[in-house]
Amino acid sequence: MKDRRTELAENLAKVEDRIAAACAAAGRKREEVTLIVVTKTYPASDVRILSELGVRHVAENKDQDAGPKAAECADLPLTWHFVGQLQTNKVRSVVRYADVVQSVDRPKLVTALSKEAVRAGREVGCLVQVALDAEESGRGDRGGVGSGAIEELAGLVADSPGLRLDGLMTVAPLTGEFAGREQAAFERLMVLSTVLRRAHPAANMVSAGMSADLEQAVAAGATHVRVGTAVLGVRPRLG
Repeated sequence: MKDRRTELAENLAKVEDRIAAACAAAGRKREEVTLIVVTKTYPASDVRILSELGVRHVAENKDQDAGPKAAECADLPLTWHFVGQLQTNKVRSVVRYADVVQSVDRPKLVTALSKEAVRAGREVGCLVQVALDAEESGRGDRGGVGSGAIEELAGLVADSPGLRLDGLMTVAPLTGEFAGREQAAFERLMVLSTVLRRAHPAANMVSAGMSADLEQAVAAGATHVRVGTAVLGVRPRLG
């Protein structure tokens, strides 16, 4: 039986090969795409191994798991991304360790993040989560805002103390016109990113694509891909 370090190293190498091949196919340089390893449900020991293997960006989606894990790994040279739907009562805890919150999708959350970032003396990067299954001004089934709400929300982030507007994030939708059309969904996100950068040139981060569809995200132009299962393995079923 393989030890965990060997297993993670092999999986990471396969993902790296996939990203490199996708970049080559799209005529992009490998360094244009940043790998974020989603470590949710996996222990701090795995995060430590990944750091030793060269991973610099990790993501979590639940504060109750992420907080203790981030504290245990505070000595590592990692950038922590929070990618789950975030309730305002968890913001103070999340701001202690998250360098980037990728799931900003309502003004109330921006206000809470700003307040706690100022209190903690930190600058927190924010991505507006875009729901490509939502109406223009609606909300998505898995969080996020419709395309018509991006400008206002982005402006609020940009004007809020303690926050930095970094760009946009999406999850390939399960319903609506882009269901089953991952590359088209990610291409739509790139169009929205181009519009956003006219007003906010530094907000050039585009987070899209996961284990199953990272190639389509790279082809569309994503700057960051969020990969969990392909690196860490299939998560055990809960319950």
